[in-house]
Amino acid sequence: MVRDITLGQYLPGNSIIHKMDPRSKILLLIAYIVVIFLCRNFVSLLIISLFSILIILLTRISFLKYLKSLRMIIFVIILTGIFNLFYGTGNVLFEWWIFRITTGGVNNALFVIVRITILMMVSAVLTYTTSPTDLTDALERLMKPLSIFHVKVHEIALMMTIALRFIPVLLEETDKIMNAQKARGADMESGNVFQRVKALMPVLIPLFVSSFRRANDLAMAMECRCYNGGKNKTRMKILYFSKIDLFASIISVIIFGAVIFTNTLFQPVI
Repeated sequence: MVRDITLGQYLPGNSIIHKMDPRSKILLLIAYIVVIFLCRNFVSLLIISLFSILIILLTRISFLKYLKSLRMIIFVIILTGIFNLFYGTGNVLFEWWIFRITTGGVNNALFVIVRITILMMVSAVLTYTTSPTDLTDALERLMKPLSIFHVKVHEIALMMTIALRFIPVLLEETDKIMNAQKARGADMESGNVFQRVKALMPVLIPLFVSSFRRANDLAMAMECRCYNGGKNKTRMKILYFSKIDLFASIISVIIFGAVIFTNTLFQPVI
């Protein structure tokens, strides 16, 4: 179901990850993404995978929530794994026409599937443990040097956060519209691809109308509250780095160093 997709949701909590400064989480996530693409063998991938599981456990959020975050891209993950099956060398396991599956191809497929899976699950930690307000403030602070070039940093950060926040809202709205159309007798599950796409038109049109209505209501609410961008803006909550952020940064550097070190010791997979 569409409503089971949890991308963009914030889940309040009192875990160590929740208490971290959102700027630290953003920077560490960027570093994590870089390091995970530096993994070249299963040993380094195992280290970063165990580290990812530790992060997820520290959030004190159900592991099922993170699995649900994969539903939107499960097709992409499977398709990428299938493509990588035919890319590699080694002993031939299966061969038909121009298609050949080797042991190297199987290793490539498993490697890519695990890499994308843990990347998406850890990326979900940021939105699960960071409120939209804190995320906006953190993005604005991190992009503040761009204001020297007359870039409207606050507006950009606000748009990014609103877009991220409205993903679960629109998904929930889509699910309601689909259920309403099915109750009226609409068939969206049978037929070929073109018939299914055509059957989605009664869903897309109300969804667009609802989205524009929500955007208009939000704009009106901001105008009624005299919103004028980041000019003379004050903050109710001041962001600051704590000992938790320092400890998390040190542990991350150690793990990332171990990943890079194992890349030099073991033979690369891809």
